[in-house]
Parts: sequence; structure tokens; C-alpha cells
Amino acid sequence: ENYAIPEPGPNEVLLKMHSVGICGSDVHYWQHGRIGDFVVKKPMVLGHEASGTVAKVGSMVKHLKPGDRVAIEPGAPRETDEFCKIGRYNLSPSIFFCATPPDDGNLSRFYKHNADFCYKLPDSVTFEEGALIEPLSVGIYACRRGGVSLGNKVLVCGAGPIGLVTLLVAKAMGAAQVVVTDLSAARLSKAKEVGADFTIQVAKESPQEIAGKVEGLLGCKPDVTIECTGAESSIQTGIYATCSGGTVVIVGLGSEMTTIPLVHAASREVDIKGVFRYCNTWPMAISMLASKTLNVKPLVTHRFPLEKAVEAFETSKKGLGLKVMIKCDPNDQNP
Repeated sequence: ENYAIPEPGPNEVLLKMHSVGICGSDVHYWQHGRIGDFVVKKPMVLGHEASGTVAKVGSMVKHLKPGDRVAIEPGAPRETDEFCKIGRYNLSPSIFFCATPPDDGNLSRFYKHNADFCYKLPDSVTFEEGALIEPLSVGIYACRRGGVSLGNKVLVCGAGPIGLVTLLVAKAMGAAQVVVTDLSAARLSKAKEVGADFTIQVAKESPQEIAGKVEGLLGCKPDVTIECTGAESSIQTGIYATCSGGTVVIVGLGSEMTTIPLVHAASREVDIKGVFRYCNTWPMAISMLASKTLNVKPLVTHRFPLEKAVEAFETSKKGLGLKVMIKCDPNDQNP
């Protein structure tokens, strides 16, 4: 559909969009019209993994100018509440977030956004890498929540895009060894390709049996488990597998009510932490990409022009690609 090009407010920038990645949540809204309590009640623009070029700046914007290439952090607080004051603005109940009802996303030719949540990209970082900072930020935040540090043994449950960026970040933060589990042999092969030390293809084993395999591969229980599937059995595996005094980080979202071995966790002081998106991650992600500390380029498997967005969504829905990228600028189809 044709939309009017928006005019940026005093603290906003108008962006000419370049690359937008398709996330599982985008596909879910497209297919089902809701995720939990977030319900699509009117037409909504999708897309929140994005980068573009500044076309126009608001009167109060000083750190950006037309022509700057930027990555977009999709969550921008609307007010300075208690969560913003303690640096955890992602928990603000009134936060604006691209493509979360009723807020429009950025899968469009032009888009305006809070200038403070647009980050200038170095010349060495491509637009595609800029768009991938959003899922990469989930991995960074999850590893921070888990306290991943030098020498840690880490279990990552799930080898989808979020599991793979979590693997990349864990290794970059100094994890000595990382085990990745998944149902898919193809995704585990990709995990091996990007740095997993060990992989386990899950079949019909019990959570305790998978936990035993993890311990057998590492020679001990992992210090940190980062669960990226949301599957009940996988969360159970994470709790059984993690060492006493360790941490399980829940990234994947599944059923609202989940059965877990809570007494098993409590009696061994296994901390269970949640993750809601991310905060304060874009500078670190840009630094990692600019310094080539990690490489997210292998994650992009399919590219489509904006005119073929429906085909791109179908490809993502069918699981035919790892990360599907849409190019919004018809004159620039380069990464």
C-alpha cells in the first residue's frame, strides 16, 4: 500500500529504509493476528530488524545528519519512568516497539524513528549486518543475563537464528565450550559451521537423558544454559543440565503455563532468569561487528525485494531459510 512519507518530529529522523529482516514474531502476527496479549486490531506495518539511511533530521537532533547509515533499535521509551532511570528501559510498560500492536514497524520505503535509538554504522558494517543487530542484541542480552564469561561451559538450546547469535556471542564473551541442541540436523550443521564445539540432535530422549549427554560431551555440567526454543522439554533439559549454582536463561517463549523441575533447581541453587528483548546492546553489537569479533553474515540465507515481501514471509513461515532479508530500496539491492 502507498503511505504518505512521514515528517520527523523534533527528536526524530526520517529514514530511507534499506534492509529489514523477518522475525518469527512478524510471521506470527501475519498468520495469527496476535502474540499473547498483543492483538492486531487494525492494519499494521510489520518489521523491526532494520537499517537505513538518514533522509531528514528533526530540529533537535544533533548526532545524526542526512546520509548517515544507521541501525534501528526498535524499542524506544515514551517516558522517563522508573525502569528508564535504572537503565532497564525494555521493561517500561509504555515503551514504543516497532511492529507490536498498535505500533507500526519499519518494513517500508521510508520510516521515522526516535533519533536516540538510531545508531550510526561504521563504513565496515553493512546494512544487512546493521539489520541483524536486533537479533544479535537478544544474544548479547541473554549472555549478559546469564553472566557468560571467560572459561565458561555453555549450553544453548535451539539452533534457530536466536540460538545461533547466542552461540556467537557466548564464544565472543570467552566461553570455553558451547553445546547446541536442536531437532534439526541442518540447523545443527550451521551451528557447527559458526563455532559450536558440540551439537546434539534431540529425538525421543527424556530431558534427563539429554542433560546426561551434555555433561558427557563437556566433561561437566555447563555453568550457563540459554534456552531459545520455548519448548517445555527443552526448559526441563536446561534445568537438569546446568551445574549447581549455575544459571538458566529463558529466551524462547512457549506456553504461558509450563511444568518445570523447580525443586530440582531450587535445591541446587540454579538461578532461572527471564529475558524480555534487550537494552543497552547496540553499541556493543556495532563494536563486535566493526572489529570482526563475530560474523553474522552466514545467517542470511534468502533475500527479496520489497515487492516480493509476501513470498519472503512464505519462505520464512515454511522454515526454508535461516534468516530472510527484505531489501526496501529498489535502487540498492547490495548487502
